[in-house]
Amino acid sequence: MPQQEGSPDYKYEDYASEVAAYRLPPTEALVGQKLKITLDSGVAFDLEFVEPHKVVWQRGNESGTDWCEVVGVAPNTYFIDMTFAHQPRQSQTFIVNVETRQVLGVRTIMREGDVGKEPRAVHEFSPGVLGDPTIPPTGRKPAPTRDLIGLRGLYDYGPNQCFEHIYLNSERYAWHCIIGPLRGQADVDLSTIYKFDDNQYVFAFREFGLPVSTVFFYNWDQMRSTGKFFAIGSDGKIANTPAGAFIRKLSVAFYPPDRQPI
Repeated sequence: MPQQEGSPDYKYEDYASEVAAYRLPPTEALVGQKLKITLDSGVAFDLEFVEPHKVVWQRGNESGTDWCEVVGVAPNTYFIDMTFAHQPRQSQTFIVNVETRQVLGVRTIMREGDVGKEPRAVHEFSPGVLGDPTIPPTGRKPAPTRDLIGLRGLYDYGPNQCFEHIYLNSERYAWHCIIGPLRGQADVDLSTIYKFDDNQYVFAFREFGLPVSTVFFYNWDQMRSTGKFFAIGSDGKIANTPAGAFIRKLSVAFYPPDRQPI
């Protein structure tokens, strides 16, 4: 089923090969800690990090013990990723600043059934607060942004994988493989970009051709991206693949006021 969706010339295993060589390493900084996250959507999570890759969680009447990963991506800021044994087609990602207490939650859902010509993956974004939700957080509240429109950049995932990104408008971006198994391949997919803080962005895309999606944190101060692919592989199984890259900006297009993209 997965390979027939858009009939591309590649498969997920080609797309996601060697994308973690330059990724930041996981951290054990949160092991032994408990975090309470309340999202603006009304969903609240209680998390207890009992081991480096194990989290005990509760969300309303649901609870469980599942896989997680924590990566320090900026000062006081963590990329927290979770998968669920009882919901293998969903994952939950949080970007959390433990000093300002600002949070951005991203739920990735790989839909079943007929989705027409739309991407199989969907993302649900919600800002939130760490700790007591009655006490307002400080700093910048995460929100959708147009900051990256017109930017072209190179993303080096490893010595054998390099992709160009072009951020076309508020809903779509283009990717182009410069080095790697997909060299010369390119496409335009749906994307969403949130500004998390100064020089910090959260980027997610949903591919049309294959059931593939991503969630990435961009740190412009370090010029690094940290994130993951969430996809259905050619074997029909869900894959949650860590990825990360060094970023090089190539150019920026500046649109006149009366010719702005959507």
